[in-house]
Amino acid sequence: MYLHSRPAFSVCKLLFLLCVTLFGFFPSVSAAQSGQNSVPASSLPNLESRAQGGDATAQYDFAVENLRSNPAAPDYRSAIKWLSASAAQGNVNAEYLLGYLYEHGEGIERDYAKAVENYQAAAAKGHYAAANNLAALYHHGKGVHKDSRRALELFLAAAQAGDAVGQCNLGFMYYHGYGAPRDYVLAAKWFRAAAERGDADAQHNLGFLYSKGRGVPADDKEAVHWERLAAEQGDLHAQTDLAYLYESGKGVPLDYVAAYKWYSLAVAGGERIAGDRRKSLSRIMTKRQLDQANALVAAESSQLPRPLKQPTSAALALLEAH
Repeated sequence: MYLHSRPAFSVCKLLFLLCVTLFGFFPSVSAAQSGQNSVPASSLPNLESRAQGGDATAQYDFAVENLRSNPAAPDYRSAIKWLSASAAQGNVNAEYLLGYLYEHGEGIERDYAKAVENYQAAAAKGHYAAANNLAALYHHGKGVHKDSRRALELFLAAAQAGDAVGQCNLGFMYYHGYGAPRDYVLAAKWFRAAAERGDADAQHNLGFLYSKGRGVPADDKEAVHWERLAAEQGDLHAQTDLAYLYESGKGVPLDYVAAYKWYSLAVAGGERIAGDRRKSLSRIMTKRQLDQANALVAAESSQLPRPLKQPTSAALALLEAH
């Protein structure tokens, strides 16, 4: 399981097939809370003029356009100039995005202390994405003294604001007992809140809890339900665990063909454990079963979402996620 901050490439994951651990924190996918679409080229001169005139919103919007105008080579120098000007006037989205650039060292030298400074300013204004990312920095002690209790408070603020990433990360904290006593019931509560909002990582984690009976009654059918929802969104760990449930006949009828199919989809996304399991399973399958499974893989691999990969420009992914 991962803790996420923004943008997320994979999130709080629990893999129950061969291990019973959470993996760590990651950023979560969420753009600035009041993001906008790209500005028409004809409007850029007016936008720049307003930015130069000291309009904090225009400064933020013009900074975003400098990042978007050439995705292959964003103009970070100009973007950071205008973000800094906007943030100095208290623009919450500029504070958040500037904090993100400092945290990841994108277009500027990485500076966790500056990231904390900007995230704190945005979080104080109620920006839940900033609160989530600031929490991860507190948990890891980057730019601030390590303080899991403070991290828990910030994740709670994001979670209570309805942020699915914050909810998933809060579940992670309670699952491990970071910042508060370990509490599987609360972990399940917050994973469920995020899962019901469609967060694939939370769906996978909730499936894990049902498979283990932690914080919820052990229920393989419920495990299958949540793992399937995540697997259909392209979550590699969910695909692997759903395959295992089919292979072992837990919560679903024993079905080697379905198991092989889900293992194969996970393998296509780069999941190593799924490859090992598929190889083992193939040794006890008939040729007819293998042919059926491969036909299913060919039919479904083009329909399922591909797993998220770390983009070349995380800042652009952050902006486009909204």
